[in-house]
Amino acid sequence: MKQYRVCLFDLYGTLVSIHTDETKASFWKQIAACFAEHGAAYDAAALRSAYLRLCAAETDCLQRANPEALVEIDLLRVFRSLYAEKGVGAGEALLADTAWRFRLASTTHLRAYAGAGELLDALRAAGRTVLLLSNAQSCFTRPELELLDLTRRFDRIYLSSEWGFRKPDPRFFQAPLKELGLKPEDCLVIGNDPVCDVRGALAAGMDGAYLRSALSPRGAPGALPEACFSLPRMDLRALGRRLLENG
Repeated sequence: MKQYRVCLFDLYGTLVSIHTDETKASFWKQIAACFAEHGAAYDAAALRSAYLRLCAAETDCLQRANPEALVEIDLLRVFRSLYAEKGVGAGEALLADTAWRFRLASTTHLRAYAGAGELLDALRAAGRTVLLLSNAQSCFTRPELELLDLTRRFDRIYLSSEWGFRKPDPRFFQAPLKELGLKPEDCLVIGNDPVCDVRGALAAGMDGAYLRSALSPRGAPGALPEACFSLPRMDLRALGRRLLENG
């Protein structure tokens, strides 16, 4: 197998298992109470409606500026607007706290897959550059990376909400190439989604590795190009052996 100088990992479903649910009425009641604590009075149904409306408005604004892009909003802007509609000026600390309480209330399961940290450490010890490239909200994901002791294991972290684009848009894949001066042919993207991760990588001139997990999209991934390889089940230790063989 070709030895890649740079490994770019997806997060959720690749290194981390997670389950969230923002559909329950009890969730919105809990979040409405959070906003009420800071003077923004919503009932649960009104808060959910306003949240969805503002998410759509933020998305539409970004899409108009980048009509051909797969855009990603920053939910902190939505939370700020939710407070503003009730006359509350929310500072950065309040927004961060609200976002984290939103995430905690919606999350029923969060853990790193067995061997995730060891894999990242082994790659870096072997001289590889290890990057995170994830469709994710920074206000949720950066605290979760700290909680799971993963932040320090990456050389650089790229989250879609911080860049305004999401996989499989080539613009997001190109962000680390441009910022770090990397060559696409030196890079391997590893993820559990054959479209967002693997085919997105190929569109950006990189190779891809498909790792099937419980969070992978349902159905067969389809025929993967020769520039890719796949593992039929979640086994990060086997992935590590594959990436480091002859390295």
